[in-house]
Amino acid sequence: MPEFPILNNVKASRRLRIGVYGGTFDPLHEGHLQVALAVIDAFGLDRLLLVPAAVPPHKRGATISSPFHRVAMLALASANLPGVSISTIELESPERPYTFETLAKLEQASPDARLFFIMGADSFRDVTMWREYRKILSDYDVIVAVRPGYLAGESASGGAAQSTTAEMSGHLPADLRHLILDLRGGRRPSPDDLGSRHVYLTDYVSVDISATDVRRAAAEGRSLEGLVPPSIADYIAKYQLYECPL
Repeated sequence: MPEFPILNNVKASRRLRIGVYGGTFDPLHEGHLQVALAVIDAFGLDRLLLVPAAVPPHKRGATISSPFHRVAMLALASANLPGVSISTIELESPERPYTFETLAKLEQASPDARLFFIMGADSFRDVTMWREYRKILSDYDVIVAVRPGYLAGESASGGAAQSTTAEMSGHLPADLRHLILDLRGGRRPSPDDLGSRHVYLTDYVSVDISATDVRRAAAEGRSLEGLVPPSIADYIAKYQLYECPL
C-alpha cells in the first residue's frame, strides 16, 4: 500500500493539500490535537501527517520516550480522526534528518501535492537556528500555531497588534519578512491568501498545554484529564510512562 494514497474526495480543481505536523509528541496532547483539527478546517487540508521525530536536532542529548510508545499514542489519538495519519519517515531514516530533508522526501513522495508545514511559536522564534531555514520558509507554506498570550505584555515597545506582528517576524532576515501573513484573531486564509506561499501566523486554539505539563502531572500522579485524550491517559498509566520527570 502506498504511503501517500490519493484521497477520493480531493477536488480536481486544485492541488492536494497535505499538512505536515512534526514534533517529539512526548506525548501528543489536547493542544496538538486542537491545532491539527483547526488547521485542517481553516486551510482546507485534504490530509494531515503527524511526523514524530527520532530525536529533534534541538533536543539531542535530552531523554525522550521510545519511538514505539510515541507512535502508539499517536495511533490511539488519531484512529478516529478522518484525514489524520502518522508518517514514520523520520523514525525510519538511517540518519537523523533535518526538517528540510524530511519535507523534501515528502515532496518527492507526493510531487503533485502542496505541503503545509505546521510549527509552534517557540519553534518559529528559533527557526533561524535551523538547518536550511530559508528553504523551509520560502519553498513551503508554513503555519505557525501561536499559543494563548504568547509574548503578551513582553514587548519592550508596549505596542498593539501591529507591533506584535513586527516583533513576531523581527528575528527573520528582512528579505523573508514579506512572507508573513498574520491571521490571528481567528481569520481564515482567503483564496487570494492561498494564491502564493506564506508564513501564516494563527491563533485558532485557545488551549495552553505543553508536553512538559503532561509529563510533570504524570510524574506527580495527578489526573491527566483535559491534558491528553483518555486513550493516551490510559496508555501512560498502563506503561508507567513519565514516572520520573523528563
